[in-house]
Amino acid sequence: MNTVSTMQDRLKSRSIGLKLIVVCGLALLMTIPALFVGGLIEERTSRQSSVIREIAQYVGGQQTFLGPTLAVPYTVPATENASAQHGLYLVCPAHAAAVLKTTTEERRRSLFKVPVFQADLQFDATFDLNNVPVAAPQGAELDWSRAEIVVGVSDARGAIADATLTSDGKSATLIPAQNASEMEVGGAQSPTKLTMLGARLEGLAKPNAQFKVTSAMKFSGAQRIAVLAYGKTTNLSLQGDWPNPSFDGGFLPVNRTITPNGFSAEWSVPFIARGVRAEGISGTITGLGETALGVSFVEVADSYQSVSRSLKYVLLFLGLLFLSYFVFEVTTGKRVHPAQYILVGMAQIIFYLLLLSLAERIGFDFGFLLAGAATVILLALNAAWIFESRMQGFRALFSFALLYSLIYLLLRLKDNALLVGAIASFLAVAAAMYFTRGIDWYSSLPGSTVPPQSPVVPKER
Repeated sequence: MNTVSTMQDRLKSRSIGLKLIVVCGLALLMTIPALFVGGLIEERTSRQSSVIREIAQYVGGQQTFLGPTLAVPYTVPATENASAQHGLYLVCPAHAAAVLKTTTEERRRSLFKVPVFQADLQFDATFDLNNVPVAAPQGAELDWSRAEIVVGVSDARGAIADATLTSDGKSATLIPAQNASEMEVGGAQSPTKLTMLGARLEGLAKPNAQFKVTSAMKFSGAQRIAVLAYGKTTNLSLQGDWPNPSFDGGFLPVNRTITPNGFSAEWSVPFIARGVRAEGISGTITGLGETALGVSFVEVADSYQSVSRSLKYVLLFLGLLFLSYFVFEVTTGKRVHPAQYILVGMAQIIFYLLLLSLAERIGFDFGFLLAGAATVILLALNAAWIFESRMQGFRALFSFALLYSLIYLLLRLKDNALLVGAIASFLAVAAAMYFTRGIDWYSSLPGSTVPPQSPVVPKER
């Protein structure tokens, strides 16, 4: 029994080095609850996407437009070996110029908000039908009497007013195209179906003719608007009141201006850059999906994205937090039980829950300020209670405030976050080395003593 008691006392007497290993293990263990917080963020993000889709159903969603294009039905007469073929021959304008003006607002549902827009669109197109057709199937006969000018839109439900087509003083209202109701322009990897609207102007489209048409439309949508490079040479001018535009698509604007009150941008796409033939059968325009000139109305401070990024630093966060408590422990001579480390880790996990719930309502910056301040004060008070010292509480308050400020800085630096995080981690370990430089790592933890062993007296026989 005496030997068993001695072994138990030795197990209770752990070295400082072993305690550090235990603390590191606890830091890794506490990342498991962080995974559940990550799952909660994904669930909220999924809910946000669902709300965006619901609102988009009513306003038109992301809109893509195709400007005026000439569509002429053709027929290849039957032969002995093949039956008659019918198709649509498309001719793009020689020069295209579009002007778009957008006004935006945020639609809210519950805690979620979606940027929606209303756009006034004017498409100008100048056609030159000399030497047309040059890419028609052999033997094809074009039916110019049924030719119509068509425009395309990805979601016609966003129409706010009737679309019109004007040429040489003549005007017509665009209706569902008779020759083709839908066309696909995005290709196999990013298919985009356009609803085609068309109109006929008598005597306009005929061989070797030259004419100009203008189409005016008013549409609503959500998140993004784009115009395909519908002419051999295409110029686009886009103005809006959204302060945070993101230009995307096949080409970036040649000129752009962004102010807190809105933006303006201009695109110019020459024929050789467009990479799509100027005329041909209906499949010819498939490649136009890669020429979209677009702008997305994005939220710079996406709360869920910011919280998710902060969660990626959870191991660094917990490691520095536990390391701070460990340094307090070995420099004050006061033992800290592993259960108390776990409570500190749980406070950190709850910080992310607070941050997520507050960011949904007041934004990430103010949410981080409130959640961080509450957690820092709690951890500082906890340090004062554990070490029974106000001074240690103030030390903890300063250290943890600095730590949370570092994490916020990492989230805002973006491109330089890795560099700053690596330097900060290096300095933290260096500080821990300095403050523990005089510690005997083989010695027992404060408060752990091994009672001296009684000499074993041999029994007399």
